[in-house]
Amino acid sequence: MVLFQTSSNNTSHLNIPGKGLSPLSKTPISTFSFPSSSAASMAEQSIRDAESIITKWDVNSSSLTRVTPLFHHNRKEAKEYLKCVMELRGSMHFLVSQNSSPHKLVLAQNLMQIAMKRLEKEFYQILSSNRERLDPESVSTSLSSDGSASFQCGDDEEEVDDQLKTAGESISEVERVSALAMADLKAIAECMSSSGYGKECVKIYKLFRKSIVDRGLYLLGIEKFKSSQINKMNWESLDHTIKNWLNAAKIAVKSLFNGEKILCDHVFSASQTIRDACFAEITMEGAKNLFKFPELIAQNKNSQPERIFRLLELHGAISELRPDIESIFNVELTSAIKFQALSSLQKVSNSVSTLLTNFGSSIRKDSSKTPVSGGGIHPLTQSAMSYISSLSDYDQILSDILSVHPSVENPRFPESYFNDPTIVEAPKQAASVHLAWLILVLLCKIDSKAQLYKDLSLSYLFLANNLQFIVNQVQTSNLQHLLGHQWLSKHTQKIKQYALSYESVAWNRVFKSLPERTTAEVSHEAVKDCFKRFNAAFEEVYMKQISWSVPDGKLRDELKVSIAGKLVPVYKEFYETYATMSNGGLVRISPDDLGNYLSDLFHGTRISSSSSRSNGCLVR
Repeated sequence: MVLFQTSSNNTSHLNIPGKGLSPLSKTPISTFSFPSSSAASMAEQSIRDAESIITKWDVNSSSLTRVTPLFHHNRKEAKEYLKCVMELRGSMHFLVSQNSSPHKLVLAQNLMQIAMKRLEKEFYQILSSNRERLDPESVSTSLSSDGSASFQCGDDEEEVDDQLKTAGESISEVERVSALAMADLKAIAECMSSSGYGKECVKIYKLFRKSIVDRGLYLLGIEKFKSSQINKMNWESLDHTIKNWLNAAKIAVKSLFNGEKILCDHVFSASQTIRDACFAEITMEGAKNLFKFPELIAQNKNSQPERIFRLLELHGAISELRPDIESIFNVELTSAIKFQALSSLQKVSNSVSTLLTNFGSSIRKDSSKTPVSGGGIHPLTQSAMSYISSLSDYDQILSDILSVHPSVENPRFPESYFNDPTIVEAPKQAASVHLAWLILVLLCKIDSKAQLYKDLSLSYLFLANNLQFIVNQVQTSNLQHLLGHQWLSKHTQKIKQYALSYESVAWNRVFKSLPERTTAEVSHEAVKDCFKRFNAAFEEVYMKQISWSVPDGKLRDELKVSIAGKLVPVYKEFYETYATMSNGGLVRISPDDLGNYLSDLFHGTRISSSSSRSNGCLVR
């Protein structure tokens, strides 16, 4: 501080508070206007009044007030204190304008310094003692749009209570105390800044509130990772970290950063420049680190199939928070935070697009040559449909990504391939087309797998089984809404075609072993030959197909009912007409036995040929 010489009337070297423009408001500071006849005496009286209350609360005094918080002890006196400081500032301006004696200015300047030290202490004490009450969530609820943000700074408790009542009878004690603290902080900030001590006030605020934000992020589990650390994590740890980020990011943006901005804007409402710079410095490091994490995950090369779903969730989380990010970090000083969030969104989008392309390629390149036993569900069908049906749960996010990164491999499906265009919503068309294309790629691969079977009827059964599995997955997932009724109808009809082809190839010889019409004019030898042909044909089909499998119960029952409907009535009529004409040894199967044998089929039962015969007859 400059030492003043009382022997000179030159006041150019004095540190006059608020001279010119206020550091916060950037508007001219109005000085006190005194009537010319009593101006000097009133200015001197103002200094004496200020001296009385300022020295009383001097932080260097030996009295009890040195350790007593002014704003907590007596709000009316705190309001008077601020008023006296403002009047002291006005008096100093008047004395300078009148070229008054320096000793009066020295006194006023010393009083101002004492007052600023007290206000610095009060400012910090209010921030510190209200740490819990000024957490961002409490702040965001305290400053509502119904007027509770308009409390007059420095108002006494009763006045603020009256204002709170008008804001709502249900306001909590925490919100009441929070509102009082915020009003006091704003009052002190405006008083200090207009007195030329704005930098000291801002420094205290930034250091304290940055520690609050940093601790809040720490408690949310937000860590600062390097790419090398992410790459070294096993999937379980990485998955846990991603899930934690997804939960923490929403809280961090909507409560932590939003509440901090509200508080900063309120306390330093007099200057947009100061509040923007203050908020940027408080949040820059933590916010950039928060939004850097998805980019690190996108760059990670972990090959776990679940990775794409976590990336989709990260994309969805950033997209959902983007309006809040744009609103909270809405100035040039915080643009780096927005750019980081956008960069992460783009990197995640690119990674998802690449994984989708790789997935389609992996289906086409599957080179397994071992036929599935019994014509059951191929492992590729199971894994691919599990993946695709899970993707369908992220249809909106997928469409957003595919609209920016369309797959060059996707064919142009006719509109009728899906359904009535009013059913498939336009924003979801991109996801619908891509997922339909992936299923088509899978169906083509399954067609090639069917050619591995030497038995044509088994290849048809394999196709029916796998297509039925795909249709079931569509019907029990969000795919049914994306692909539509017509897609389901078309492929359900295809299953029936495969089933009929299987039945025709596998059972044709058995069907033809029985005469189309039963007449009495049939020789004994012809009856014997017919029974022999039937026994041989049925036994061959039964022994071959007893190990075949139809996992879907509905399809299995439909096949059995269809075969039995064509075979049992014809055989029963033939049996009842000619059984007495043949020797007992030729009639191995009764109509009831035939139905029982058919019920054994399609369960994938494995029996040895030696245990399946007894004296040349089928046994069950």
